[in-house]
Amino acid sequence: MKSVAVLGGGPAGSFAAERLARAGLNTVILDEKLAWEKPCGGGVTYKAYHEYPFLRDNDTPKKLVTDTFLWDQKAGAARLGLTRPLLIYSRLDLNQMLLDRAERAGAQVEQTRVQGLDRTDRGWTVRTRHGSFDTDYCVIATGARNTLRNVGTEWTAADTMCALGYYVPSSQDHIDIQFLPNLEGYIWVFPRCGHLSVGICGKGEPAQKLRVRLETYMQQKGLSYKGAAFYSHVLPSLDRARWKHNRVAGDGWMAVGDAGGLVDPITGEGLYYAMRSGDLASQVVLDEAHCPAAKAEAYCTLLHRDFAADLEFGAGLAKRLFLGRFLFSTVPARMIQFIRKSPLFCDLMQDLFAGTQPYLGLKTRLLKNVNGTIPETVMNFFLHKLVTQPDSSQAEA
Repeated sequence: MKSVAVLGGGPAGSFAAERLARAGLNTVILDEKLAWEKPCGGGVTYKAYHEYPFLRDNDTPKKLVTDTFLWDQKAGAARLGLTRPLLIYSRLDLNQMLLDRAERAGAQVEQTRVQGLDRTDRGWTVRTRHGSFDTDYCVIATGARNTLRNVGTEWTAADTMCALGYYVPSSQDHIDIQFLPNLEGYIWVFPRCGHLSVGICGKGEPAQKLRVRLETYMQQKGLSYKGAAFYSHVLPSLDRARWKHNRVAGDGWMAVGDAGGLVDPITGEGLYYAMRSGDLASQVVLDEAHCPAAKAEAYCTLLHRDFAADLEFGAGLAKRLFLGRFLFSTVPARMIQFIRKSPLFCDLMQDLFAGTQPYLGLKTRLLKNVNGTIPETVMNFFLHKLVTQPDSSQAEA
C-alpha cells in the first residue's frame, strides 16, 4: 500500500493522516471546510492528554479547568474539584493545530468537497469538485453529516443527538453542567479563551425545542445570547442494539470519529474517541501482517477491544441516567446529593470526568466500594440499580 486518502480534516482525520504520513505513505486530507468551529465544549480529558501528551504540551490557546458545578432544579448544585484538570480549546484552534501537525508530517491538505467514491480493481477513485484521483485506501472521517452512503456508520435520526449553542463574550473559571427534567442530555457552560461556550445537547427532542430550553436557562443565569454567534451540529448517539451492527469498516475503507459513530452516548464526548480511532486505524493500515482484505475485520476487533465495547455498554446506561428515578427522585438529583455526601462517589465522578473509569468496570468498582457507612451503602445500592436494570427500565426503585 502506497497511498491513502483521508476524507475529512477534523481531529480523527487529521490525527490518522499525521500517523500515516509520518510512516511514509502518500497521504492526502480532503475537507471542504478544514478548521471550523463547533458548539461543543472542546474539552480534552486527562485520558486524552495522558495518552497523547502533545494535547497538553503545546502553544495553542486553551483553558485549564479544575472546578465543575453540577446542577439540578430540585437538588441544587454540587462542586466537583477536578484533581486531573480538563483542557478546553476552541474547536477551531484545536482542529487547526492537528491539521498543522499532519501537514508537517508530510500529509497533503486540500480544501475541497468529496462528491463520490468509486471502487476499482486497485483501490478507489475519489471524485471531488476539482477533479478525481486514484488512491489505494480510504479513511472516512467526514463526521456525522456523512454524504457518502456506501461507507461509514449507517444511522437514522433516532441514532443521533443534537448539539447547539452560543459563543458568549464573557468569562468564568469553572464548568457548569445543568440537568433538565425529561431531557436525555444536559446544558453546559464551558470557559474558553475569550468567550464562553454555552450549549445544550439532547436526544429525542427537536432542535427548536432544545434551543428554547437553552435560551430560557441563559436568561435565568444572566447570559445574554443577543448578538452572540449561534452554532448547531448533529452528533452520533447509537442505542445499545445499534452498536452490534455499527458499520465502521469495509472493503478498502475504515471510518473514524463521528463518521464511525464513535461518541460517548452519555456525555457526547468525542474528541478522545476521534483521535484514538484515527490512531488505531492508522496502525491497522500500516500493519503488513494484515492483508488488505483482512484489515476491516482487524480494525473492528481492535476498536471493540479498545473502547467500542465500553461505549456499547454505556449506551444502555444513558436513558436510565438522564430519565431514570431512584428513591422518589430523579437519578441526576441523586447523583448531585451523593457528590455532596459520599467521598467514594466523588472519587467515581472524578474518574468518569477524567475518562479513566470505563462503564464496563462499574460493577467491579461497586464490589470494592462497600465500607458500611450509610451514604456509601445507599450509593452502592443506587449504582447497582443504575447498572443492572434492563435498558428500557425507568421504574421507581
